[in-house]
Amino acid sequence: MAPSTPFVAGLVLFLLGFCLVDSRSVYDHRHHSVVGDGRWLLQAASAVAIDCGAKCSVRCSNSWKRKMCNKMCGVCCSKCNCVPPGTSAETRAMCPCYATMTNPRGKLKCP
Repeated sequence: MAPSTPFVAGLVLFLLGFCLVDSRSVYDHRHHSVVGDGRWLLQAASAVAIDCGAKCSVRCSNSWKRKMCNKMCGVCCSKCNCVPPGTSAETRAMCPCYATMTNPRGKLKCP
């Protein structure tokens, strides 16, 4: 007896879905990240890494504690892959991750 048409169609859809999920997971591990609710988001910023050392030395050029500024900027840059342009706090909004990172005491971490 031959299998019914709905059964075959369901089996084909199941196998196609399995293949798509499998290939998507391989692709996503390289170019996407998982958000808490399970959605996948493209992280365009992580595709091209910036030179944190150069960006942070510009950012900290007016700091009175350059060594500490460069260290903290480097930590923030490596996590966010972004450093706001210029030396003032007014440009923080250009890098939301960088601008909102806080230390354990709740104060802003990134210079």
